[in-house]
Amino acid sequence: MSEIGMSHRGDYGDSTRSVSAVAREHAAGQPMQLGPIFAAPYQLSPEEGSESDTYARASNPGWRGLESALAALEGADYALVMGSGMSAITATLRSVLVTGDTVVVTSDGYYQVRLYANERLAPLGITVREVSTLQMGDASFADLLAASPGRVVVVAETPSNPVLDVVDLRVLADVCHRSGALLIVDNTTATPLGQRPLELGADIVVASGTKALSGHSDLLMGYVATSDGAVSQRIERERLLSGTVLGPFETWLAHRSLGTAGLRFGRQCDNALALAEMLAGHKAVRSVRYPGLRGDPSFATASGQMNRFGGLVSVELDSAQAFHSFVEASALVTAATSFGGIHTTADRRARWGDPVSAGFVRIACGIEDTADLLADIERALDA
Repeated sequence: MSEIGMSHRGDYGDSTRSVSAVAREHAAGQPMQLGPIFAAPYQLSPEEGSESDTYARASNPGWRGLESALAALEGADYALVMGSGMSAITATLRSVLVTGDTVVVTSDGYYQVRLYANERLAPLGITVREVSTLQMGDASFADLLAASPGRVVVVAETPSNPVLDVVDLRVLADVCHRSGALLIVDNTTATPLGQRPLELGADIVVASGTKALSGHSDLLMGYVATSDGAVSQRIERERLLSGTVLGPFETWLAHRSLGTAGLRFGRQCDNALALAEMLAGHKAVRSVRYPGLRGDPSFATASGQMNRFGGLVSVELDSAQAFHSFVEASALVTAATSFGGIHTTADRRARWGDPVSAGFVRIACGIEDTADLLADIERALDA
């Protein structure tokens, strides 16, 4: 667990924030950034209990450096790294829910969160309610919270994955807190460079660092960020006991990669906006969703709370075959189900059970030159 004493520099740009987050305190003769730390047990002191680290599953210097950087980016007092984005979400839910409580999850968000809630939490006597991202912004949502048993925990994902709907986090946080509910926001698609949910009223942020923050498609990682010390301690205890930990090499890879996140994410967002604008007028595309596209249903809300609109564009093609033909004809787009890396990828979401049409495609923009990417995708759609 890392507690950040530095003030959050809101006047810095994304790349400066990213580089500053991973900077070490200046010490002549020392490396600018730590390498990987592989030890599992650490040498003990005769003064028992005085050690910073005894066993790596409890704490280690690599985690502290990465957690400090993530907390700074999210505007949090505490951050905890986990072995994956799913482990970040599940460890958090196990830490804040007990039998008799209620968890509200998005029906249009990441499907495995719904599966976990229904397959693992419901049998423990926790009520599971599924609502869409847009329903979380309805006036009737307060009534749903009031009618739910026990403590209520709301898990929002905005923009939602894969449809990219957006909920007003300031309004949602106010509704949750008026009813006594805890608000968790999955910030994977936006990243802290796109929005900072804690500053908009969320209690806890969870995210997959596998994607845009680490950005090279070479590791799995998740994290939790909060400014509530008691909540952070409960989640840290769950991490220790469950062993849902991040390995030392992945810790170093993620920390190393974080410094370039501003540059990479900026290009991904620029590519996504340009692509959305091009696809909106293409004859092979039935519909386009991107929060930064003027005319998109989410544009007004997203503009009020997001600094950048992310690297994901969702499009609807005619069929599954149209998707496969598109990928085969493209020289730059690869079929893959994760996102946030340097290469542009596309994923037909119906294959995973998302409630979308057979030709619904989530395109995750990489960092290719914008003109090259647009020309390639247009040629592939025309083929």
